[in-house]
Amino acid sequence: MDWSVVDKTWTLFLDRDGVINHEKVADYIYNPGEFVLYDGVLEAMSILAKRFGKIIIVTNQRGIEKGLMTVADLHDIHEYMQETFSTVGAGVDAIYFCSSLEDKHPDRKPQPGMAFRAKADFPEIDFSKSVIVGNNLSDMEFGRNAGMFTVFVRTTHPLQELPHPAIDDSFNDLLNFARAL
Repeated sequence: MDWSVVDKTWTLFLDRDGVINHEKVADYIYNPGEFVLYDGVLEAMSILAKRFGKIIIVTNQRGIEKGLMTVADLHDIHEYMQETFSTVGAGVDAIYFCSSLEDKHPDRKPQPGMAFRAKADFPEIDFSKSVIVGNNLSDMEFGRNAGMFTVFVRTTHPLQELPHPAIDDSFNDLLNFARAL
């Protein structure tokens, strides 16, 4: 992928856990105190905010439907994240989450429902000028299902075999992707 073509007409979709913040193995982030950014994420967000017209987070959050956390808990985490990003002049235009336990729910990645919700809210989004950055194949399939470019970060799955038909490009982490722009 020639990343030099990315400009303010492009949209960046980001997965959250395992891309922006450290993912808890077989568990969930329950409050802002557990939300720990990866090294370099603030620098990455600063770069990405200058290159992309929109930045949108799409995240599966089954912990809500399991009764382990509330929507208010999730909003507290996202408010903390936004406040942290604002310290470097970055932000997220929207955050979409799917709390459903059903794997086939239209909003649960790899289904593209959250992308379509974003397009409904921001009609200027062009999926052919959009990128998803994620750390799981379900993120890559989400991007493919919506017609986006896909970027795999190796933060949680460093041994992912490449090439892979669902992955357009791969980087060690979000900062390395941002620097490639």
